[in-house]
Amino acid sequence: ATSRASQSRVVTLASGPSPTAPSHAGVAGVTGMVGAGLVASAALSRSVKPRTKRNLVTMAARGGESYDALVKDLETLVKEKECGPILVRLSWHDAGVFSDGKLKGGCPNAAMRFTDGGEGTFGANAGLPDVALGLLKPITEKYVPETIGNADLWTLAANVAIKVMGGPDVKTRFGRKDAESSADSVESQVGRLPDGDKEIDHLREIFHPKGFTDKDIVALSGAHTVGKCHLDRSGFDGPWTEAPLKFDNSYFTEMLEKKYEDDKTEKGNPQFKNGETGTIMLISDLALLKDPAFKEHVEKYAADQDAYFADFTEAWVKLQELGCTDLRDSL
Repeated sequence: ATSRASQSRVVTLASGPSPTAPSHAGVAGVTGMVGAGLVASAALSRSVKPRTKRNLVTMAARGGESYDALVKDLETLVKEKECGPILVRLSWHDAGVFSDGKLKGGCPNAAMRFTDGGEGTFGANAGLPDVALGLLKPITEKYVPETIGNADLWTLAANVAIKVMGGPDVKTRFGRKDAESSADSVESQVGRLPDGDKEIDHLREIFHPKGFTDKDIVALSGAHTVGKCHLDRSGFDGPWTEAPLKFDNSYFTEMLEKKYEDDKTEKGNPQFKNGETGTIMLISDLALLKDPAFKEHVEKYAADQDAYFADFTEAWVKLQELGCTDLRDSL
């Protein structure tokens, strides 16, 4: 990501102490004098630096072996824990705070890993600092920072998850700069992240300042084809589609084919539910059918999954690179 000065972050949050960084080096190599009674051996021991596990990991990171192992570990995580949707949400919320309208700044920088303030405490991010990062913790400890940074890892994890779930193969670029503390967060989620209980005007107010078109908004909304709403996190409840672990165009086909009735969750939040399947749509979802400029893309994606994948990939890459400069094609 850009340097802190050029990110134009508006910071009104007090900077709390950063949590102690975990050790990622593994068991350090044991040093010592070899043949302490022999002068020549002692001199040799002093002149040669021992090779530690950290040295070995850093050397491996210079080639492709560490990257391939990282991708394999992410694929295994997604398959075993069925956590693809929350990894997609993690990347989306990390990058989606960017704005270049009345509000300025923001970028994918993994600020959510700090929970003393800032993005790690946003209501919209509920479940991400604990559940998502808890799932990623073994991989984070294995590869960060020697092989990859946190923000790049979150980006890659989402893209691996999308592919594992049957979606498009999204190319990941690297070089995002990790936040150093919660003070590197944006000032608030308000005006930056969308609310599920609002209509088209709200979606445009949120997404247009990020540089997205109406087509992009519909394509990104299609990510709701995976995952579900959790009552204890968003106040909404239920999956959008009948196959919430499959990344396809079902969000659009079901939206057009099913009948949805007014519903209210136990938290009192309004949503819509299909009585036969229990799948839901939010106000912001069905709003896509109310505006002709949005509905034409819904109908296109429902009829042509390949067209949806192409447009989603373009918009998704743009989202993941908001506020970033000088990204590179490899680690």
